[in-house]
Amino acid sequence: MTRGTRNLLVIVLAVAVAGLASFAVYRAVQHMPVREVEVAHDYAVVAVKSLPVGTLISKDDVTLAAWPARNPVQGGFAKLDDVVGRGVVVPVVENEPITESKLATREAGAGLPPTIKPGMRAISVKVNEVIGVAGFVVPGTHVDVVVSIGDQTKDSVARVVVSNVEVLTAGTKIDQDKARKDGQPIPTTVVTLMVTPEDAEKIALAAAQGRIMLTLRNPLDVEPSKTTGIRLASLIGPPAPAPVEKSVKGRKVMVAQPAVVPPPPPPPPPVYTVETIRGAKRTEEIIK
Repeated sequence: MTRGTRNLLVIVLAVAVAGLASFAVYRAVQHMPVREVEVAHDYAVVAVKSLPVGTLISKDDVTLAAWPARNPVQGGFAKLDDVVGRGVVVPVVENEPITESKLATREAGAGLPPTIKPGMRAISVKVNEVIGVAGFVVPGTHVDVVVSIGDQTKDSVARVVVSNVEVLTAGTKIDQDKARKDGQPIPTTVVTLMVTPEDAEKIALAAAQGRIMLTLRNPLDVEPSKTTGIRLASLIGPPAPAPVEKSVKGRKVMVAQPAVVPPPPPPPPPVYTVETIRGAKRTEEIIK
């Protein structure tokens, strides 16, 4: 047997042994039993559909879903009866766990009242498309309330009476997502604001005595509006003098008088200083 034949025989034998070993391991892995590890879980109440603000939850709105016990839902519920019959105060999306902070108390019911914070009040003002900032005053936005009082006289005044108040409803809409669908404005005639009792008194008096306007605010701008108001006389200034009638070559011509410029204020009186020396004492006296 030549050397080349022996080498070829060794290679063929090695490949055959390796193939048999691989086949044996493959068959052994196939016959190994499958081990299933059971994951401990709890149950959480989740929404089966989107629930806008003011919704009264029914059994058809929620369901129980398995939830890992290692990561429980903080403030969540494990029973459907704990959430049925309670109002939603924060929008809930589909398959989102329902927590205590998103619901009103069972006695509060549904609709707008549960969304009013403790110590605050809801007051409605009549607006039109212009006063409502062309329909962009929607639930969740913040506005300033400006009142204009007067009958086009010099005593007419406009001023911010309430600053940085939240809009609860625009018309009959209390959900921001529905009200601002695709960013489109919503025409409305009534806007409901959430204010303190003191601010509610100011708005009520302003609505009774003058005309209310709303100015839309940036949601990141939380500083109160500090203004002193403006009067009509300050806004348009003094009136121009009446034209004078003159006769030019037998014809009467109206000539406008030049604007009367008020004289400048008189200069302050001169101040003189007299220095007096009496012995070792030196004094200065101011003479006006």
